[in-house]
Amino acid sequence: MTGQRSAACTPGLASTRHGVVLMLTAVMPTMAIIALVPVLPLLLREFAAVPGSAVLVPMALTVPALCVALFSPLAGWMSDRVGRKRLLIGALIGYAGFGLLPLLLQDLYAILGVRILLGVTEAIIMTVATALVGDYFEGERREKWVAIQIATASVSAIVLIAAGGALGEALGSRGPFWLYLLALPVALAAALILFEPSRIEARSAAALAAPVTRGIAGLVAITFGVGLSFYTIIVQLGPVIEATGVTSPALIGLAGAAANLGVMLGSMTFGRLKAWPGQRLLGLGLPLVAIGYVGVALSTSFYVTAAAAVVICIGNGIMLPTMLAWVLRRLPPETRGRGTGVWTGAFFLAQFVAPITAAALAGLLGGLSGTFIFFAAAAALAAGVALLRPARATPYPQGVRS
Repeated sequence: MTGQRSAACTPGLASTRHGVVLMLTAVMPTMAIIALVPVLPLLLREFAAVPGSAVLVPMALTVPALCVALFSPLAGWMSDRVGRKRLLIGALIGYAGFGLLPLLLQDLYAILGVRILLGVTEAIIMTVATALVGDYFEGERREKWVAIQIATASVSAIVLIAAGGALGEALGSRGPFWLYLLALPVALAAALILFEPSRIEARSAAALAAPVTRGIAGLVAITFGVGLSFYTIIVQLGPVIEATGVTSPALIGLAGAAANLGVMLGSMTFGRLKAWPGQRLLGLGLPLVAIGYVGVALSTSFYVTAAAAVVICIGNGIMLPTMLAWVLRRLPPETRGRGTGVWTGAFFLAQFVAPITAAALAGLLGGLSGTFIFFAAAAALAAGVALLRPARATPYPQGVRS
């Protein structure tokens, strides 16, 4: 391990097995919420006598996302200061412990508190794993793993919601919590396979004091907007499908699975077009989002609505890895942890505020259809800006490495 740390070029040391371990860690933030969705009705019935349970039980599912938004910048700062590998392993072990604790708890407030702690470990896992992708790989190899990371999270959501439903059916409301055991073999793999990236020993005081958002503030703001677009359709897909007259949970679940596959298809498209400038990739993804939102707003057919949702997710699947790869290219190694923490925080903040924003816009614009038309118009306007801006040269000019 010492020999690896002293090597001159960390990216040259990383191989497929390192990337695979980092992709496995990307499943953990998805599992924190998705695995429990099938047992939400059971939990609501179990805690029906608790005052405010109608709000507190769903909050127990979603509060980890808020914690990621709040604590990711701190997690990034810690990883820049104390190193990445040990922090990641400790967070994975803590994630397993806090994830399993509700099996032993009967008090809703205690479960909510444990879920907050789970969210803190999730913030560390997401931020550090993303920073390690930037540390381990460079150039087109980095772009490839960024695309795989987004695709892995989307595909795992389909598997995890099915696994959570099966465990809930077999073991009741606490069954899906057993899935958090999966973090332990991932922690073991991280301990055996990952290595601490080579650190820049001579860091100037100016570099340490430089604002971490320098050069990425605009990209982080765009990421927040893309996150809002992405999570709005994901959160509202059930009500939108029901508005077409289809109330079958199986069909709604099928539409959700198709939407997640759309994200994977978009990520694969990014993987094929990763040499394009970021503006051009946004100019491809944003029109798809605009077209999809118009389709969702105007459709009264289940199949058209589901297809339009898939189009939205393909567009977002192109843009999410675009923004992450763009940010990683801009960040120097000494601030990569803090920078990815800020990016992760912005993305998960969008997840938390998306339903709030949609509800507010629906009140102002006369319903969800007005909200979707608003998102379509915003995406179309942003696409025009992206396409009209002069595209810079290829992200990997000759002789220049990330």
